[in-house]
Amino acid sequence: MTNTNENLLVRPRVIETDRQYREIAGRFGDLLGKGRARTGNETELMRLLGVLIEDYDRRHGMPPDDSTLAESLRFLLEHSQKPIADLLPIFHQRSHVNEALNGKRRISPEQAKRLGKMFSVKPALFLSL
Repeated sequence: MTNTNENLLVRPRVIETDRQYREIAGRFGDLLGKGRARTGNETELMRLLGVLIEDYDRRHGMPPDDSTLAESLRFLLEHSQKPIADLLPIFHQRSHVNEALNGKRRISPEQAKRLGKMFSVKPALFLSL
């Protein structure tokens, strides 16, 4: 763990620079990738890092909380550092993956369930009302 991350564990603070953003997003991705293997403390830290990331994103013109399903999918994919190819077993075709990432394909309840499991989030995140 780098010194920056050690300090983050002791004293979280508002993200001010792109470098801090990358470091915190990397830590968030590491924690997100642990899935169910995360401890309670790690889950709390991941949630806090998520709030810090959202705050930075909001201040720098990134999508707000009312992001589209495609924006949410792209965010999770990017911050979990998973390759796009990991979505192939869920969507079965590259064209379907691209359409989902671009908001041109609806995500089925079964796909939402599998995405939820993949990213350790609630499947409802991927379903439109």
